[in-house]
Amino acid sequence: MRFVTYTHQHTVRTAVVDAEGTLHPLPGTTSLTALVRSGDGLPALLAAGAAALDAAPGPHVSQVRLLPPLQPSSVRDFVTFEEHVAGVRRSVDGAHGVPEEWYTAPTFYFSNPHAILGPGDAVPMPPGSAALDYELEVAAVIGREGGDLTPAQARDHIVGYTVLNDWSARDLQSAEMRVGLGPCKGKDTATTLGPCLVTADELEPYRDTEGLLHLALTAQVNGTTTGTDLLSHMSWTFEEMAAYAARGTRLVPGDVLGSGTCGNGGCLAELWGLRGTQDPPPLKPGDTVTLTAEGIGTLTNTVTAGPPPVELPRGRRHFR
Repeated sequence: MRFVTYTHQHTVRTAVVDAEGTLHPLPGTTSLTALVRSGDGLPALLAAGAAALDAAPGPHVSQVRLLPPLQPSSVRDFVTFEEHVAGVRRSVDGAHGVPEEWYTAPTFYFSNPHAILGPGDAVPMPPGSAALDYELEVAAVIGREGGDLTPAQARDHIVGYTVLNDWSARDLQSAEMRVGLGPCKGKDTATTLGPCLVTADELEPYRDTEGLLHLALTAQVNGTTTGTDLLSHMSWTFEEMAAYAARGTRLVPGDVLGSGTCGNGGCLAELWGLRGTQDPPPLKPGDTVTLTAEGIGTLTNTVTAGPPPVELPRGRRHFR
């Protein structure tokens, strides 16, 4: 099933989308976030969807404004594509290849769950940045709580998938990474989710023998294709990622796990690293980015001007 959150006639609702694009609002449920956070997992979501399909239909999807499918409890963004790692390292800090440590575990960072945007939302330029980039990803959504999971156990904790755009200010990120802690304001302004949450069972036919999802991925800027890849080029499955995320802690319903950016133009920075020049150029106000994941849908956003940065003094030196 495909679930969306939308606003129509000043009301926010959650619905199942049928094959013709008709919305079927969930009876007695106005929030997909609340339904996922109930912790009852995929069976509860499918039961709620079945009840909606038996009830009176609502408007067509073309008549409403789609919102992010849910508001995440947290966002862990992984980096699971070798090609992306090699290209961006060359672009951001001039390094070559993939460090051996990368292969030991599916690395991630925590992104900002309070900066979630949806389909069609304007994405502001991060203050102080002149090098905005898109990042084409697929995200898994957790629907049951659990800790110290095996990959086999983790499969039952994934309730569905959505498209994720991890917007990145590459100039800010490059400076921040030299500190050695990780991305900060380079990743803080926006993460886009949508257009829908596809339940995990819908994507089972795409699963290959290694447990990876064989989905075609496409990125476009202003209608021109800039990247294509397969989600099955990930070096870890979503279940393995979830198991690692749950190690020594717990996953909770509503947690979002991003796949990391795909290769072959899954972001502009990868192309910059490979070509040695910013070609295509960084995103600017007015540019429209369209990301498509087979079996899930298409997510489109347009960049707008952002506010100027609030100026701060340089750090005080206190060496003794």
